[in-house]
Amino acid sequence: MLGPFVVSFFSLNFLPFSQTLEASHCSIKGLPLVRNITELPQDNYGREGLSHITVAGSILHGLKEVEVWLQTFAPGSRTPIHRHSCEEVFVVIKGSGTLYLASSSHKYPGKPQEHFIFSNSTFHIPVNDVHQVWNTNEHEDLQMLAIISRPPIKVFIYEDWFIPHTAAKLKFPYYWDEQFLEEPRKDEL
Repeated sequence: MLGPFVVSFFSLNFLPFSQTLEASHCSIKGLPLVRNITELPQDNYGREGLSHITVAGSILHGLKEVEVWLQTFAPGSRTPIHRHSCEEVFVVIKGSGTLYLASSSHKYPGKPQEHFIFSNSTFHIPVNDVHQVWNTNEHEDLQMLAIISRPPIKVFIYEDWFIPHTAAKLKFPYYWDEQFLEEPRKDEL
């Protein structure tokens, strides 16, 4: 039998569950240990059709090994073609779409393989493999949990599938980390 958290989580009915627990505070930046996802900061970071929530992250929450995002893509919206030097696992909560995946073993990504993704499916992206997730469903949002290793991530963005890996543009910090990443300390004598 599934506990109330699992049932609430997968139905995205967080409010009743959160009301049944008293939030205890952790020592990381004064944030409560138990949080209501509907109350977490949400933004599209200038990308039409995207809703991004960092559920648990390295910069905002102090995690060192993993980061968890809840991302919703409106019909027709997509990620950029990109890669990063970490593993990534996705759990599709609702909707459907297409995963485009190309190997990093050549000088450029090339024609990607297409994989249909759907509600309750899961998939992983190997380190540095170039990929793109696209909500190709015209009638429903695509909502996924994304779990990454080695945060905060350095993302390399491609203009198309045939641009050399060496010409991909580095984006660091990534959009949702910009406001929380502290300026590097300068070593001064």
